[in-house]
Amino acid sequence: MTRPRLTYEDVRMSDNLNSDGAARLPRQVADAYVDDLIAIDPITGTYLGVAASSGKLPDLSPAGRAAAAELSRSTLALLDAAERQPGADSDVERRCARLLRERLTAEIAVHEADEDLRAVSNIHSPAHSVREIFTLTPADTDEDWAAIAERLRAVPAAYAGYRECLTLGLDRGLYGGPRPTATFIEQLTGWAGESGDGEAFFAEFAAGGPDALRAELDEAAAAATGAVVELRDWMRDVYAPAIQGQPDAVGRERYARWSRYFNGTDLDLDEAYAYGWSEYHRLLAEMKTEAAKILPDAGPWEVLKYLDEHGTHIEGVDEVQAWLQGLMDEAIENLDGTHFELAERVKKVESRIAPPGGAAAPYYTSPSEDFSRPGRTWLPTMGQTRFPVYDLVSTWYHEGVPGHHLQLAQWTHVADQLSRYQASVGLVSANCEGWALYAERLMDELGYLKDAEQRLGYLDAQMMRAARVIVDIGMHLGLEIPADSPFHPGERWTVDLAQEFFGLHSGRPGDFVESELTRYLSMPGQAIGYKLGERAWLLGRDNARAAHGDSFDLKAWHMAALSQGSLGLDDLVDELSKL
Repeated sequence: MTRPRLTYEDVRMSDNLNSDGAARLPRQVADAYVDDLIAIDPITGTYLGVAASSGKLPDLSPAGRAAAAELSRSTLALLDAAERQPGADSDVERRCARLLRERLTAEIAVHEADEDLRAVSNIHSPAHSVREIFTLTPADTDEDWAAIAERLRAVPAAYAGYRECLTLGLDRGLYGGPRPTATFIEQLTGWAGESGDGEAFFAEFAAGGPDALRAELDEAAAAATGAVVELRDWMRDVYAPAIQGQPDAVGRERYARWSRYFNGTDLDLDEAYAYGWSEYHRLLAEMKTEAAKILPDAGPWEVLKYLDEHGTHIEGVDEVQAWLQGLMDEAIENLDGTHFELAERVKKVESRIAPPGGAAAPYYTSPSEDFSRPGRTWLPTMGQTRFPVYDLVSTWYHEGVPGHHLQLAQWTHVADQLSRYQASVGLVSANCEGWALYAERLMDELGYLKDAEQRLGYLDAQMMRAARVIVDIGMHLGLEIPADSPFHPGERWTVDLAQEFFGLHSGRPGDFVESELTRYLSMPGQAIGYKLGERAWLLGRDNARAAHGDSFDLKAWHMAALSQGSLGLDDLVDELSKL
């Protein structure tokens, strides 16, 4: 049975009591928080499939960010009371309460450090969220397109509010990084249709609307494009000169704050850095073994360059989209009933091509709460039309099946047994990225990487995640490169050294490497969650296997693990070990 979802105002005015006088429990407080968050953040509403959000955008100004922080503080006060009530110590209430407290506390810490005032990125900024949400907004009926026109008209105010945050940041001496800023300016130029042969993003998007609304959509899209140009000009002419010479690295204090936000735990960063190096050495040995099966006298990255030209590949953008769809469909057919037990609505996932002008990394978007919008994987083509297979197989096991899609769609499927919050808004990055990397390893364990070419591609992807731990922590904290490293031993990490190291230890092209490094600079602590999250998932599985012995059932463990909802790394190993 679905529990009633209560608004924050209901809870506050009734002194945290139900209408029958019973006290609210943590899951009800969490769901009330989601309702009120949607009211001030329609982007979240669209991700969840709330139709009323389609015509709106959030207030991205300092006042809007302060309102979101105040909602978090008020919810924590309600949670204090809810945790004292009878029944709050049940497993399902306890998990929800711990997650809600940890997430809101981490978000408040980021807000109180004024990180909102220097949120410049090539992938994860308010400006990117505004653009991306149009690709998920319903666009099937004239009514849908009327809401889209309204949302387009809201773009100028949203971007003005974002610029207000950055302006206040400049006034307070809080600066975004020069490198992410330069990349963001290039992206805005592309979104405006002023680079290459591409059309302005909002104009191209609006062109898909009905003729009956053509004039309205074109006018609204032109206003949105004008806001992009205005933001680009300000970033180029005011912001970039003001931050010139500022460091891109954030230092240990800011890094620890962001690491908590993305990982749900206070990491021992020096231990994590050492772990990254240990994985580097392990993976390098495995890569050399697989590379020798393809070209006996060549090193791993020489072999990967050979595969770029001579390996199995897909020709054409439409063709690769269809091929990736087939890869996911095959995985669902083979894994359902053997290693997972999937509901029918979880089995649907779509392969999409990402709109141009974003970062180079593939990504996944979750289904709406009612599954009317399915989960989707997105491939940025970066202008390419030829796609090596070695670079795609394990990546789509990560992004699609059994990776992000099975976890996040399963959360959505069981949301009524958990809370709306645990299944959506309370997502912890390292939990999800850790599961997706575990999913790649699982497919390797199950024999789905069918030849040395695909397995070398998988190991290259693993090496990329190990290198992320090394360079993300190393360059932001300015750590020393170990004496046993084959790369600049004894030197201190810099951004330039990080890019050189990453390029030497990745089969990806140079533009991908550069995009990745820029991403790490603007999202400190996020990239390490892949390997550290995978470590947590593997440890939880090992502990559960040891506890059950011969009776351990991997399929049952997978489904129980995927039905817990979000957990930070603080809690993940403990909860997985008990299953």
